Amino acid sequence: MRLSPVFLTVVIASLAYATPPEMAFSRLLPAAPALAAAMWPVLPTVLLGTVCLLLMIGLSFVFPDLGTWWTAAGIIAVTVAAAYGSHLRLQRERTLFQVRLVADAAQQVVLSPLPRRLGDVEIESLYLAAAAEARIGGDFYEVVDTPFGVRLLIGDVRGKGLPAVGAAAAIVNAFRESAYDDAALVDVARRLDASSTRYNAAFPPDEPMERFATALLAEIPSTSSTADTRRHCC
Repeated sequence: MRLSPVFLTVVIASLAYATPPEMAFSRLLPAAPALAAAMWPVLPTVLLGTVCLLLMIGLSFVFPDLGTWWTAAGIIAVTVAAAYGSHLRLQRERTLFQVRLVADAAQQVVLSPLPRRLGDVEIESLYLAAAAEARIGGDFYEVVDTPFGVRLLIGDVRGKGLPAVGAAAAIVNAFRESAYDDAALVDVARRLDASSTRYNAAFPPDEPMERFATALLAEIPSTSSTADTRRHCC
């Protein structure tokens, strides 16, 4: 794939040398640097355009009436435009790379790697974004080992981007604290709701009813906590 501009140049040059000048395959040479701009840096693109120009000059000695100068002017113009297009593409790719680094860092604050095992519970997790290029959003999950057992949180904030990540981070951080303190999951849910409400209050009241998150809370009592509870009850 990366060498396709070279293959295209070889094919066009071979056809131009092997066919009668009336077919004028040489006029397709500007397509090679134009294709290179989509996948190569600036310097290789310019070098390929130079090679195409030299091939065109060489063809002029074999076929004097080929209209060399018009085609050569087209190769030069396309090469200059292709080099500029390659420069802009590289700038956008660098910007996108930096944005993805920031998005990955922000997402890892919310979606920290889960342990493979907590107490008697084995944990397996898989996160699949809705879009292939999605790096950041409002999905969140967490698992903590507490005195009450292993507690799990899975949820989603309406929306996407950094605002959604901020809301998800507020809920996950509240869960990491309240899961250790509150004996009942209902109390944990109340603290998550309070944290989400405080976070949303910091923003203008734009469609307040649409600012919400859905979440699932679960608890798996550990063997030790279950035994302690039975001794306490009996």
